Amino acid sequence: MTGVGKDFLSMLDFTPEAVERCLTLAEVLKRERALGRAAPTAQALEGRHVALLFEKPSLRTRSTFEVAIHEIGGEVLVPGVDAVFGGRETPEDVARNLERWVAGAVIRTFAQARLVAFARAAPRLHVINALTYEEHPCQALADYLTLREHLGSLRGRTLAFVGDGNNVAASLAHAGLMLGVHVHVASPEGYDLPRQVVDQARRVARHGAELRLFRDPRAAVATADAVYTDVWASMGQEAEAEIRRRAFASYQVNAALMQSARPGALFMHCLPAHRGEEVTDEVIDGPASVVFDQAENRLHTQKALLLMLMAPAYVRC
Repeated sequence: MTGVGKDFLSMLDFTPEAVERCLTLAEVLKRERALGRAAPTAQALEGRHVALLFEKPSLRTRSTFEVAIHEIGGEVLVPGVDAVFGGRETPEDVARNLERWVAGAVIRTFAQARLVAFARAAPRLHVINALTYEEHPCQALADYLTLREHLGSLRGRTLAFVGDGNNVAASLAHAGLMLGVHVHVASPEGYDLPRQVVDQARRVARHGAELRLFRDPRAAVATADAVYTDVWASMGQEAEAEIRRRAFASYQVNAALMQSARPGALFMHCLPAHRGEEVTDEVIDGPASVVFDQAENRLHTQKALLLMLMAPAYVRC
């Protein structure tokens, strides 16, 4: 399929046109889900298996991938984590074994380099990034589908991310600029979006989209159609939690900050949330919040992603 490679390790593995196609397909699949086994894609992966290899805990990512695979006719294989990443053999050898048995592997791991090495070792295996330290592209797909549902056209819209310049922020920047969305990222000193991510996002920008970095969260959200945040200490950063709480104390998304955004601005979070830290209950439970729409849309965008990589004949957009 044009604009789509063997794997989805990063938003940058898709062309902007392929990203838009994935969102449009996800909208179709979301509508057709009510058809159940009568849906046109219900047997798309019949007779094929997809392995889920998760080194990190997960609710949304694992649940939605399992449901997605079943709903398009595939079978799920979940090898024990110790058998895959426990050091009994190299990840590359694990990949070379798996490609003899399964069509795809969905991997949630630590370093992006580990994921890349795994994918390169298995040229017949479709590998999907379900989260690394550096990127979270599946989350970004669901986020921009959610924005399309609530805002209509994305071109010229502004998404403000308030907090750590982490993996979620990176993939939001990549995807946003591809889709013509202005992305603002407000972070305290020392927690900025990596320079490499900034350069990558600007290289793929279309329709005049800009990426801007801020220290002041109020300035970042002033023109925002949506305000997004994430936990201050991600998985693996627990030892830094207290230091990060102090650094991010003025970056909480609360009612006052939301009032600084455009009228009707949405609130977004990839979940799980640390209520009372990066966001208040008033905001995450309030009428502007679309966090559970984002969670639901993980299912539909990941189903679209699986079809584009593994069953392109079923892609009708």
